[in-house]
Amino acid sequence: MSKIDKQIKLIALDMDGTLLTSDERISERTHNAIKQAMDRDVQVVLSTGRWLGSCYPYAEALGLTSFLVTSNGGEIWTMAKELVERHKIDSALMEKMWNLGKEFGMGCWMIATDVVWRGERPNNFTEHEWLKIGFDSHIPSNLEKFMQELSHFDGLELTNSQPHNLEVNPKGVHKGSALQKICGKLDLKMDEIMTVGDSLNDMKMIQQAGLGIAMGNAQEAIKKAADFTTDTNDRDGVAKAIEHFVLD
Repeated sequence: MSKIDKQIKLIALDMDGTLLTSDERISERTHNAIKQAMDRDVQVVLSTGRWLGSCYPYAEALGLTSFLVTSNGGEIWTMAKELVERHKIDSALMEKMWNLGKEFGMGCWMIATDVVWRGERPNNFTEHEWLKIGFDSHIPSNLEKFMQELSHFDGLELTNSQPHNLEVNPKGVHKGSALQKICGKLDLKMDEIMTVGDSLNDMKMIQQAGLGIAMGNAQEAIKKAADFTTDTNDRDGVAKAIEHFVLD
């Protein structure tokens, strides 16, 4: 990694495959690098496909004070758990996608504003407000056919968080759009932020940031889109990127 001539004022971090090790921990080196960045008045934001309940404890453990991007940009929260923005998927469309997933034999999970469903469905989709739906299959040809079928639906943003899955948000809702909103609130430019990620749901924020960093374990498309590639999530890749571009 070579040096760049940018002053980074905000760091946005994906969680799974990025901030977190394979056993879902934050390494001591990464924790320390984040603390040192914050001590220099650099804001740190978690930008994740996870829902609020499963990412907030990590943000709290890190002592973060800024915003949280959850459900791939489906929601933006403050660390005081104040909702800044929410983008919902129509309940009838959610039920249609769920049924199609079952036809294709896909594994499925769904994030509503009040609950996460894994492998099950509610009796009545209209009783919940929906943020995201995800599918997975370890048969690549099956996943590809299902993606083609979903691509005919209007108003969807299709990404993934691992090579064997597919995640769906409303069209135009992604981590990049959420970070643009946060930059507006903090009076920052996208050019002043560094983003780090490993999967297709990180693509927009890596492309739109002043400095986009791919993890060493990132999908190849992310490495090609990024400005630099750091080490893997099990070898302190996030810490090394922060040390090199923010703390040096």
